Amino acid sequence: MNLLKLIFGGGRNVVAETAGVFMENTEAGAQRRADYAQSALGQFGAEFQVERKGRFDRFMDGLNRLPRPFIVIAIFSLFASAMFDPLWFAERMQGLVLVPDPLWWLAGTIVAFYFGGRFQMKSQEFSQAITQSTARLPQVLESISQIRALRHDSPGAAETGTDAGLSEAAIEPSDNEAVRAWREGGK
Repeated sequence: MNLLKLIFGGGRNVVAETAGVFMENTEAGAQRRADYAQSALGQFGAEFQVERKGRFDRFMDGLNRLPRPFIVIAIFSLFASAMFDPLWFAERMQGLVLVPDPLWWLAGTIVAFYFGGRFQMKSQEFSQAITQSTARLPQVLESISQIRALRHDSPGAAETGTDAGLSEAAIEPSDNEAVRAWREGGK
């Protein structure tokens, strides 16, 4: 009795406490993993919150969209001018020959960084949009299944359920002339 009181006495379980030193408590480990997963998901979700842009940000986004269309319009205008007035075009191109190479390199670097940075920003926004769309996938699939259940050829679409009056009305002969003619074989 004293041996059992020594091992299990005082409301303590010395065997369980000793085993806890050498083995992980599975219940506590599962709780730690669940807490970790929950905090990781919370952090991931916080990264993809919808950012509300102010007027200035929207204005700058609109302004940043102008260079690409202007560049395309300018290049095609140069092609057109080369066809309609080759001498005017040749004079302008001779002026571009005078631009020093370092200035061309600088212009190329600026354009590359502008479009590269813009591409990076837009690709991140696209990733956010994909994540948000993916989060709505279960609701969309549920809506699609509800819509498909309404189709006339869906199994159980004409099911009357427990409504006895509706069941009787469904099997009652119709006085529709077209249905009657069909039943009689088109006579």
